Amino acid sequence: MEVINITGTDDTPSVVLDKDKGIFLIQGRSLPEDVTLFYGPVLDWIEQYGEDPNEKTDMTFKLEYFNTASSKVLLDVLLKFEELKEKTDVTIKWCYREDEEDIKEAGEEYEDIVEVPFEYCECNEDWSLK
Repeated sequence: MEVINITGTDDTPSVVLDKDKGIFLIQGRSLPEDVTLFYGPVLDWIEQYGEDPNEKTDMTFKLEYFNTASSKVLLDVLLKFEELKEKTDVTIKWCYREDEEDIKEAGEEYEDIVEVPFEYCECNEDWSLK
């Protein structure tokens, strides 16, 4: 399966989706001009991954900021992983920096919507775990 490896910018997050290495990551700021254009390949990749997923899938989010349009598509991403629960052991790792309680709260709101276990991790400025 092809790897998605998108380098982040000021307006778009880094995205790494690598089945073979077991890396599933969205990190940075998400406020792309066209969320459908940016996240379309991500959603398609997850759909394809669902046909033959790894035994365990840990999807990690390390978000600094995301706008309203991104919040909707992030929910779509989470719902795709919820669909995978029947085929693989899925966990959402929701990381936030200590000064970004709103990001943690957003994760808690998503957790109330999707039926996938969430793990929260507080990180330092460089995204290393505390």
